[in-house]
Amino acid sequence: MTKEKKPDKDEKPQKERFIETAQEMGAFDNKDAFERAFKKIVPESPKT
Repeated sequence: MTKEKKPDKDEKPQKERFIETAQEMGAFDNKDAFERAFKKIVPESPKT
């Protein structure tokens, strides 16, 4: 049985952290192109 760690209420979602890190590293210059590529790689979270 695996216990899930609850995220810190002040912690940003993983997607936001990933995008911020990519921006800091200069991984992309065009936000729209990045978003399209990101959506191809990472499936959208199911809506609850």
